[in-house]
Amino acid sequence: MTDMASSAPPPAGEVLIPKAAIRARIGELGEKITADLSDADGAPLLIGVLKGSTIFMADLARSIPLHLEFDFMSISTYAQTGPQSGVVRILKDLDLDIAGRDVLMVEDIVDTGLTLTYLLRSLGSRRPRSIRTVTLLDKSARRIVPVPVEYVGFEIPDVFVVGYGLDFQGRYRNVGDILAINDVPRLASDPALLVPDLFGLSRNP
Repeated sequence: MTDMASSAPPPAGEVLIPKAAIRARIGELGEKITADLSDADGAPLLIGVLKGSTIFMADLARSIPLHLEFDFMSISTYAQTGPQSGVVRILKDLDLDIAGRDVLMVEDIVDTGLTLTYLLRSLGSRRPRSIRTVTLLDKSARRIVPVPVEYVGFEIPDVFVVGYGLDFQGRYRNVGDILAINDVPRLASDPALLVPDLFGLSRNP
């Protein structure tokens, strides 16, 4: 008799950071950021990079008991001559003037540092009073250029992750945990592969 359990493929994804750990760490980040921005000149401005940072930014903002303002940017990165090259294009720029403002850049994940370096240079040219960066995840093993990140939620290994704002082809942003994808080609061939286990739904879009 065939043991169906043993012959089944291993799960395509597994929990890397559970939601309880995320919640606790955001509370700690909120305390540090509150202390650093308590002397801000006016309301600190949180800038989120769409779309991945939105869930993190919302929860982080609720952990900072200061008067805050929000703004958002959207960007695209295009490969140029190889995997370590790229062109960054701003799809949506800020609505607010940041001159003289205390700015907190909110990222979901920092890996090569190329995109964040571009954004910090762009924002720095607009003469903010100060600019800091907070990221939920730091994949420093992939760093190509050094970039200042004042607040880091979690250091993670060089694995593909989804959940808590991070997606795969538009799916899984609303998963509360952060999942490490063990078999990216398998997920690429069936992007809804994890839907039944995570949501109890069919794999239809």
